[in-house]
Amino acid sequence: MGQWLDSLTGWLSANPEWLGVAIFMVACVECLAIAGIIVPGTVLLFAVAVLAGSGTFSLGETLLLGFLGGLLGDALSYTIGKRFHQGIRRLPLLRDHPEWIGRAEMYFKRYGIASLLVGRFIGPLRPMLPMVAGMFDMPLPRFIAVSLLAAAGWSVAYLLPGWATGAAMRLPLPEGFWLDAGIIAGTLAVLIGLSLSSSIRDRRHGTRLIAGLCFIALAGVFLGWPYLHEFDQGVMTLVQEHRSQAIDGAVVVVTRLGDFKTQFFLGGLLTGLLLLVRQWRHALYAGSALIGTALANGTLKWLFARARPEVLTDPLTSYSMPSGHSSASFAFFLTLAILAGRGQPPRMRLTWVMLGCIPALAIALSRVYLGAHWPTDIMAGALLACCISALSLTLVQYRQPLTAMPQRVWWLILPACIAMLAFFALYALPQAVLRYQY
Repeated sequence: MGQWLDSLTGWLSANPEWLGVAIFMVACVECLAIAGIIVPGTVLLFAVAVLAGSGTFSLGETLLLGFLGGLLGDALSYTIGKRFHQGIRRLPLLRDHPEWIGRAEMYFKRYGIASLLVGRFIGPLRPMLPMVAGMFDMPLPRFIAVSLLAAAGWSVAYLLPGWATGAAMRLPLPEGFWLDAGIIAGTLAVLIGLSLSSSIRDRRHGTRLIAGLCFIALAGVFLGWPYLHEFDQGVMTLVQEHRSQAIDGAVVVVTRLGDFKTQFFLGGLLTGLLLLVRQWRHALYAGSALIGTALANGTLKWLFARARPEVLTDPLTSYSMPSGHSSASFAFFLTLAILAGRGQPPRMRLTWVMLGCIPALAIALSRVYLGAHWPTDIMAGALLACCISALSLTLVQYRQPLTAMPQRVWWLILPACIAMLAFFALYALPQAVLRYQY
């Protein structure tokens, strides 16, 4: 595998005109039924994304190619399922490996549309679920809508890390950047690995362990940020090098979702609706997680009083660490994800949490893009939210676990939250653009 991958990347480096085709095709194969299980598409995607980030393609072009390739893979898989129906089981590879389609069929029957969103981020399920959706005659307009949303999040999650790595390798970054980046990556890998292991094994004190691990990592960031200056400067250099006025407006819309006013009303709406439908313990968890994160963020920001980056023409007067946008958005979306995962198997709960982290991470990264926060600021905000959320869940579940909420409750909560997010994202957009312009 290693020699073959080196040969491919070497050829693409010598023939960059084929790199766009390679990104599109690898993304398509990774999402194509059966082929996506056999071909190591995740490794290939990272490799071609690194090449794209080295100067061949912009981030937007790379994500678009991956998005379109993923959509084509979904469409072909859906068409195969629609064409052959139950006859799919007689295809050569599926006849020898019935478990491939068995797991996807079980997830689709149990979770429906949600399985296509969640399963997009589970390797063995990703290429099989669109085919199963076609096999069970899922309406085409509904499948297209879900596929568009899932492919957008998937392309960012799978291509952004590789592209950023390639872009970082190309720029003259501060001495010590890669050492700092390695320490941070290693710490996060240990934190995530231990949290995943504890959650998958469904240990009794798993949530308490996660809260403790996040607290230790958070303390490390607060004590060590002066020694991570090269990392902060390097990432800021990388991001500002690739700023584009064409996407500034879109990033401002994203960052508006993490404003204090937005998150204040969102938290109030979520907690109020849970109280309205008499989900008392769920409301207690949501309220304690959101309010606790807000209070802790304000206290820590006042205590450390770290200055913001000198990127904005009109720097904000408040302090920088931890990022309020990061902590608030992670607290809100993690709360939704944790509530969505109640009553489900451990792997599904983890997948919901991962999905919740995607919009929160987008809001957090928008702050770095706009020059309003250092990378360690948003890292501290995310760790703070994870710590408070896990601690709140531990306290609420001290005597008995939270149960799954009825579907009718979700049909009330989700449209209301989405409508409020859309309102605040679009409200006063011209003023926001002027505030964050170069």
